[in-house]
Amino acid sequence: MATTACFIIVSRNDIPIYEAEVGSATKREDAAQLHQFILHAALDIVQDLAWTTSAMFLKAIDRFNDLVVSVYVTAGHTRLMLLHDSRNDDGIKSFFQEVHELYIKILLNPLYLPGSRITSSQFDTKVRALARKYL
Repeated sequence: MATTACFIIVSRNDIPIYEAEVGSATKREDAAQLHQFILHAALDIVQDLAWTTSAMFLKAIDRFNDLVVSVYVTAGHTRLMLLHDSRNDDGIKSFFQEVHELYIKILLNPLYLPGSRITSSQFDTKVRALARKYL
């Protein structure tokens, strides 16, 4: 079964620091821009929800047609956002938790400037492997 999934990490200053199309569905020309638009439109909802709950995994916070936005907010208010069309909450939560661990390892790197773009090919490879495993 082909799935649509777009994953993005947004810093606390609303700057995207990592983006990846991790789904197995065939790509349309305008799909990447549409996915980015949907995810950025959900940032306002995330901002409001992050201060009203102590949960890190916010599940499905927004919908657009058959696509759902799920969010994981770190303690430093970095948002891990996933646009998907599947109904696998446990797998999505596990995906977010493992990507959060990878992100912490990036933050611990003394050569990484927090809030800057993540350009590590190993990080990208591991995120895509986790997406195949859980999504």
